[in-house]
Amino acid sequence: MLDKTLALIAHDGKKAEMVSFALKNRDALAAYRLVATATTGKLIAEQTGLPVDRMLSGPLGGDAQIAALVATGQIAAVFFFIDPLGKHPHDPDIQGLLRICNAHNVPLATNPATADLIIRTDPL
Repeated sequence: MLDKTLALIAHDGKKAEMVSFALKNRDALAAYRLVATATTGKLIAEQTGLPVDRMLSGPLGGDAQIAALVATGQIAAVFFFIDPLGKHPHDPDIQGLLRICNAHNVPLATNPATADLIIRTDPL
């Protein structure tokens, strides 16, 4: 098993951007254990061939599952491509994940530009 784990999450309106990011950074991502919410993980695995451990979908608790992994020190960084214009009924879970990342000083990218900076500098 790889030493460091990255979490990959994307709202429906940002899934294509996440897949594009994963394809562009496939070699760098291969150095990490990857976890993702259900649909995002499925798309990334299918498009890149990388193994991805899939949690529940975000609305069914996947964001909370990843927050628990962050809180227990099992996640090195979270890449969560957020759709700022969409409505998200599970917003409390999303806000909880963001708060946990900040409370535990875990790098958090909410858009591809920030994710690119993190993956290129590899501070993890």
